[in-house]
Amino acid sequence: MQPPVIETTGISKIYQMGAERIHALRSVTISIQRGEYVAFMGPSGSGKSTLMNIVGCLDTPTDGSYVLNGQDVSRMSDNQLAEVRNKEIGFVFQTFNLLPRASSLDNVALPLIYAGYNKRDREEKAMDSLRSVGLDTRAKHRPNELSGGQRQRVAIARALVNNPSILLADEPTGNLDTKTSHEIMDLFEALYAKGHTIIMVTHEEDIARYAHRIVRLRDGLVESDTVNTDIATHHLVNG
Repeated sequence: MQPPVIETTGISKIYQMGAERIHALRSVTISIQRGEYVAFMGPSGSGKSTLMNIVGCLDTPTDGSYVLNGQDVSRMSDNQLAEVRNKEIGFVFQTFNLLPRASSLDNVALPLIYAGYNKRDREEKAMDSLRSVGLDTRAKHRPNELSGGQRQRVAIARALVNNPSILLADEPTGNLDTKTSHEIMDLFEALYAKGHTIIMVTHEEDIARYAHRIVRLRDGLVESDTVNTDIATHHLVNG
């Protein structure tokens, strides 16, 4: 069996707020295999965003270890983490985070600049990525010329352009209406079917049902970690 793409062992995160110590995570151990589709769920303050920040190499744990794709990243410097992020992780955010004056193509190509690709290769890879989310005909459009759903597709294309080990989606449908939300979730389902490893943070039950495994957090602890039995029914309900 292949080693997990993500393995946390007893990770804790403590924030010092003045005199108060806030335990955001308490000894969390999870293992995620390549090709899994996992949702982190929990109420506000449960630790799900802190866990995603650590898994996404945006933050480091106070205690415990985190191994990503065979590398222990839990004690890396900020510069080392930035390098790992650019190579291993594709981010999709609730607010899209697109450059307003740049075309779809240029937005998608952005991570490739940091990766050192030349202009021609960047444009070719970015166009392939836009094609994979069905938006190659909108390559020259700026964000304000696109619908919310199209903007999120551009953001997903940008997240995929470096062929990352994992796709991390933070409340990816938070700014979208119900119909568009389910269209975006159908796109994630198609990416999962192609073999992508997807981790999604959401507080919405109907969105979490698209994932094939749900990790629920409460008060910084893993409350449950279950295979999603609703997976067969959500399309019937929403489709």
